[in-house]
Amino acid sequence: MTTSRPVFLELWHIRLPIPAVVSILHRISGVLMVLSIPVFAWLFAQALASPAGFAASAAFLTHPLVQLGLLVMAWALLHHLIAGIRYLVIDLGIGVDRPTARSTAWTALTAALALTVVVAGGMLL
Repeated sequence: MTTSRPVFLELWHIRLPIPAVVSILHRISGVLMVLSIPVFAWLFAQALASPAGFAASAAFLTHPLVQLGLLVMAWALLHHLIAGIRYLVIDLGIGVDRPTARSTAWTALTAALALTVVVAGGMLL
């Protein structure tokens, strides 16, 4: 029995449509937010425990790598929110056709990135 299916797929050479990319990023952002819950809970508990704990949490949050992580988490939250609203609208049957789905996917991507840049500007102030 012969098939015309490829034997080896190079996943990095497969070009996904933009709605698929938004869907994958929606899942990744959700996982990032869930995995960050223990870290933020620990920081919150430490900050509420004592004035020294608050100072330690504040000092931890001023480290450049931690601020980069906070910026990534801001992107994850914003992307997950915007893409989630997009999926709720699609569940209502609005924007299901291919051109509209592509344009709303691009809108979700650019809006999340633009709002992340706004958050980054707020972090610099």
